Amino acid sequence: MLDQINQLITEISGFNATTPEEVEQFRIRHLSKKGTIAALFENFKNVPNEQKKEIGKALNGLKTAALNKVNELKEQLCSTETDKTGIDLTMPGDPVNLGSRHPLSIVKNEILNIFSRLGFTISEGPEIEDDWHVFSALNFPEEHPARDMQDTFFIERHPDILLRTHTSSVQVRDMESHTPPIRLVTPGRVFRNEAISARAHCIFHQIEALYIDENVSFADLKQTLTYFAKELFGADTQIRLRPSYFPFTEPSAEMDVSCSLCHGKGCNVCKGTGWLEILGCGMVDPNVLELNGIDKNKYTGFALGMGIERITMLKYGIKDIRLFFDNDIRFLEQFTTAI
Repeated sequence: MLDQINQLITEISGFNATTPEEVEQFRIRHLSKKGTIAALFENFKNVPNEQKKEIGKALNGLKTAALNKVNELKEQLCSTETDKTGIDLTMPGDPVNLGSRHPLSIVKNEILNIFSRLGFTISEGPEIEDDWHVFSALNFPEEHPARDMQDTFFIERHPDILLRTHTSSVQVRDMESHTPPIRLVTPGRVFRNEAISARAHCIFHQIEALYIDENVSFADLKQTLTYFAKELFGADTQIRLRPSYFPFTEPSAEMDVSCSLCHGKGCNVCKGTGWLEILGCGMVDPNVLELNGIDKNKYTGFALGMGIERITMLKYGIKDIRLFFDNDIRFLEQFTTAI
């Protein structure tokens, strides 16, 4: 048996292969369960006791030599193929191209992260709503123009059902089901019956925030807005608040930020004013608190809302809102934030 082992060692050491198939055939012939080495180990039980130590050592050396030969040939063939083609054959055959997030998603997530750091939780609700959650619970009078078909998509067979015009309806649902303190931010898609142009669309996206607790003041709102603007547009960003009107807040304001393109000097984007309007805000009207079952004598709160499209257009210098909905790959590829 010792002569047979030495003969196999010589044969294995001198073996060479030019294809992976030849290496596999060599492995099967010598290292498989029915191969030559397995047969020798099977016959080892018939070896006289005084020879077992010597022959056992030789058998183990034979098996190691065969395994090393197989691994050596595999590495050699792989290296040779790579050198010939310049391709690593261990890599996937087809390249995998990573996509990127939509610019609206990039800005939405950035805004949500800012409010999350302030302790706001994300809340979402249905896009198909009823009149109570979209209008009545938010202190919209019956004759308010927002209820008119010119602004709102109502369901013809069910006049009380409509596509929500703002995500404030989510805030109503939370006020109905939770007791203060309430601190939430509501992202979502909204719908309004508007003519589509470079600066307006019948579908757009909003983020609104609501904070209700004891002793919440306009100073809390201003501080929140200042922090938000500096986090989103840069530490040098300034804000200004202009008096406005919304049915669900009193007092109400529009917030402008200093133009990040001209740094307040005036350009065509800010129309020479140095300021850009980005959101509406105000203190929650006591009537809204009462309509939603919250004690208006104990609690106060503030609310704010913004269009994601408008902020994205300002942030990236996009001049046509329709680009967000065209699915033009040339436009979308400019935003390289990975998925």
